Amino acid sequence: MSDHDHRRAGRRHARAARRRGARGFSLIEVLAAFVILALVATALFRLFGDSLRNASAAEDWSRALLVAESRLEEAAAAQPLREGSERGADATGLVQWEARVTPYDAPGVDPDLERASEALATRMYRVTVDVRFTGANGRERTFSLATVRVGPRNPV
Repeated sequence: MSDHDHRRAGRRHARAARRRGARGFSLIEVLAAFVILALVATALFRLFGDSLRNASAAEDWSRALLVAESRLEEAAAAQPLREGSERGADATGLVQWEARVTPYDAPGVDPDLERASEALATRMYRVTVDVRFTGANGRERTFSLATVRVGPRNPV
């Protein structure tokens, strides 16, 4: 065999090796890739769906909290502060609230001090707002905010 024949055989061998490498993927490899892609896509869709539900729930809680804060501020700012309650709903009707003003007796106060304070013209009141709304999952949600204010003992 001549040198020329060896080179020709070497080129033929190189072309055959390139053809074998360029054949592509087998059916099993393609199916495995699709299965992996489908699993990843499913996980991503679940993740995005959960994120959207969480965002919706956060919006519901934020709306209810804004209503509660504004009603608490309004009830606590009333002058003179009087015992009583008031109910209502926000403009959308999605959030219901109840504001209450009740006398507040601090826990752990000496009974003698409590009797002596009855002679004062002012007293402490607890202002509470309870809020109800339907959550993103359809279940009713509730929470309360409260504060303590000083007001006249027997407002006219």
